[in-house]
Amino acid sequence: MHHRHRSTPSANRRSPRARRRAERRRRMRRTLLTAAACAAGAAAGLAALLAPQDAPSAGSAAALRPEPRSTATDTATDTEQRPSAAPSAQAPGARAPGSPSHDPGAAHTAGPGASRASRGEVPRSGPGTFTASRLSGDSHGSGTVRRYRVEVEEGSGVEPDQAAREVEAILADRRGWIRDPQYAFRLTGQGEVDFTVRIATPTTTDRLCEVTTPELVGETNCRAGHDVVVNLKRWQQGSPQFDGPVAEYRALIVNHEVGHEIGRGHETCPGPGKPAPAMMQQLKGLLGCRSNAWPYDSSGTYLSGPAVP
Repeated sequence: MHHRHRSTPSANRRSPRARRRAERRRRMRRTLLTAAACAAGAAAGLAALLAPQDAPSAGSAAALRPEPRSTATDTATDTEQRPSAAPSAQAPGARAPGSPSHDPGAAHTAGPGASRASRGEVPRSGPGTFTASRLSGDSHGSGTVRRYRVEVEEGSGVEPDQAAREVEAILADRRGWIRDPQYAFRLTGQGEVDFTVRIATPTTTDRLCEVTTPELVGETNCRAGHDVVVNLKRWQQGSPQFDGPVAEYRALIVNHEVGHEIGRGHETCPGPGKPAPAMMQQLKGLLGCRSNAWPYDSSGTYLSGPAVP
């Protein structure tokens, strides 16, 4: 007798529903494995970034290390003896170590030997006290000797002995007043003098000269009593009306004011293109004449013009 056997699912035969569940599980495992691999790679990269690097070379270390800030300040000896370093490019507004500050109100100092005179700076006013040169010189000219002393206002930046040498050279020039045989001058640093040449700041000059004319305030020179008062501004900068170097204009100031001291009055332009007389007020304009600092020309001719008040 034959028996019929009921058929049952085997281990390798599954229903469609079971197969779908198994496929979902396989896909889930692949996804989890892939995510784990990515996470491991990222962790390795991060570890590489955070790991200590080899020490840099000397050159790269210097490039990365900040420059030490200089705390040294220039001194007179340092400035005189140490050669200047070649200038380097700097960012706009950067200040080199040791360079002066440009903050408002900061004090600016010059190097050794520099002065207001050498930089062309002219202080507007000063203390009104003067330092006299102690230099003395020979007599120049054949007439009665007039002794004079040179003084400069304190704080003006003009060195008294240097100023005295310049004034002496002007008054000893053969184009000057000594060309007339009745005049002679001698620089002296002590004792009695016949007149004094004083270089003063504009404000002090205005006080000594009693300047009240608005357009001349701070601008003019004068003779006050037996003082030849030279305006520091004019001594340092010349005059916009004078066509020539500052040294020539200094000669004009001295010759003009000493001319008053020896009794000469004002003159004016003798004609277009001619030299302006030394006794002309050239600061006020040349009126067609040419700038000139000397009473005489090189041949000994007096460069005159019509007399004016």
